[in-house]
Amino acid sequence: MNSSNAHKKIERNVYLMAVLILVTVSIGGLVQVIPLFTIETTIEPVEGIRPYSPLELAGFNIYIREGCYNCHSQQVRPFRDEVERYGHYSLAAESLYDHPFQWGSKRTGPDLARVGGKYSNEWHVGHLIDPQALVPESVMPQYPFLAERPLRADDIADHMRTLRFIGVPYTDEMIENALADLKAQDDPFADIEGLLARYPKAVVADFSGTPEVMEIDALVAYLQVKGTLVDFTSYRPEQFRQ
Repeated sequence: MNSSNAHKKIERNVYLMAVLILVTVSIGGLVQVIPLFTIETTIEPVEGIRPYSPLELAGFNIYIREGCYNCHSQQVRPFRDEVERYGHYSLAAESLYDHPFQWGSKRTGPDLARVGGKYSNEWHVGHLIDPQALVPESVMPQYPFLAERPLRADDIADHMRTLRFIGVPYTDEMIENALADLKAQDDPFADIEGLLARYPKAVVADFSGTPEVMEIDALVAYLQVKGTLVDFTSYRPEQFRQ
């Protein structure tokens, strides 16, 4: 039987066609699924990745509460135009401790995966209060209330305990010092040695310029750490390491 006759036989027999489709799909599925059972994790460990500091974590919660993910992705895809615009493509490990993760492709505004350190703290504060004053064509809503609303942080340690329950490696020391670390990160004159030992590369500053920790302080602290934890000048994918 030549190939033409074989095709005709398959195409004219709906039951045979269904069986062959099922076999083909099953083989494709098994090829993708079986290897996952042979490895401990699908996420490559990357040096520098750490859990959020208490202030960054509070900012992450505000970011989600205000729906920032509706207009900003945090996923630089491995395409030349994206890498040239935003920087190194995103690694799965960078979102390892995000619950929920902020990947996506919706971009009414720019991707924020590499926004940390790109602008000053003052720029972020001004941009959140009045985006159009800095970017006239922006359609971003104004968030002046963030600079007027004190940060509610009395439950931050409990939040960290909950995240530890689902796998985020917060230590007892981190949880015990949660509130002190949160306040220290917003005070450049505080003793920050312990804070930086627990959370390397945390940006310490009085972001809003007020004696009290405001919601805008937490959000800016979160934005300023995005994309800064991995040293991409020395990063090499695991499969290329000796």
